Amino acid sequence: MPDFHAYAATSAKGILEPYSFDPGELGPEEVEIKVSHCGICHSDLSMLDNDWGMSAYPFVPGHEVAGTVVAVGENAKGLKVGQRVGVGWTASSCLSCHECLSGDHNLCAQGQGTIVGRHGGFADRIRVQWTWARPLPEALSSEKTGPLLCGGVTVFNPFVAFDIQPTARVGVIGIGGLGHMALQFANKWGCEVHAFTTSDSKTEEAKKLGAHYVHNTKQPDTLKKLAGSLDLIISTINVPLDVPGLLGTLAPKGRLHVVGAVLEPLQLGAFDLIMGQKVISGSPTGSPVTIDKMLEFSARHSIAPITETFPMSKVNDALEHLRAGKARYRIVLVNDHAE
Repeated sequence: MPDFHAYAATSAKGILEPYSFDPGELGPEEVEIKVSHCGICHSDLSMLDNDWGMSAYPFVPGHEVAGTVVAVGENAKGLKVGQRVGVGWTASSCLSCHECLSGDHNLCAQGQGTIVGRHGGFADRIRVQWTWARPLPEALSSEKTGPLLCGGVTVFNPFVAFDIQPTARVGVIGIGGLGHMALQFANKWGCEVHAFTTSDSKTEEAKKLGAHYVHNTKQPDTLKKLAGSLDLIISTINVPLDVPGLLGTLAPKGRLHVVGAVLEPLQLGAFDLIMGQKVISGSPTGSPVTIDKMLEFSARHSIAPITETFPMSKVNDALEHLRAGKARYRIVLVNDHAE
């Protein structure tokens, strides 16, 4: 069994360096994938820095993988050698708990993240449970698909999970790595789309991405002017939110859905929820079936992230570009050392 070749950090916030390891025997439910492209998500930085306290070193980031199946375990189902697939945040789930049997595999308590306790996709090969290697539609390019598999399904999932109607008025907070895909999904879903930003410079781009209205939240009374009008707000940012102000923009039974990993507690009053029967919720990525729906929807409606590419050998330059806040809007590594 040849070694896998990857880029790993040996400590929190460390530089990634070439790293080889023996993956051992292929598990019966695993598939091995030759990585052609791997997106960089902000979660890779959080894990690299051990911001969430669950990183293990040597640490190989990468959970937005596009590649080709090169080996299939004896119990792996529905995949074949040579098939183009993608892998997102999750690498395995138990397949037997209530959540898995209900189709909510992404909520499995035994689920394992692609970069949590295992080596990720900044490598020439990766292994995952067959359930989480999803076939890619021909219409989607490998270079553009990686970010859809994590950020994309994260902002697509609420439309499916909450049965959002095409007549809904949907707000998206943040026009960045997640938000610029959320705008496209909301528009193609048929919704009236409102983008929230703190920069007027993003107005035209937000409209090109699908926003019908763009609101600068630094301007006074911006939220008050929207009082009682929105059915869903998706927050993609990781800074504190004006929860009472945002709840005030929601129509009765409206929902504020948080997918940006804000570390600070949300501040709200009970009456802000009670009087309009409003909801605050959150969700992690999506199930395999939801990923498939998202990929099919993206292929049908020509939805794709705006990306910049770096060769994988320049991974540290790419990470620094992301740390500096310069990514527009997602970074994809092109594998220049795959066998």
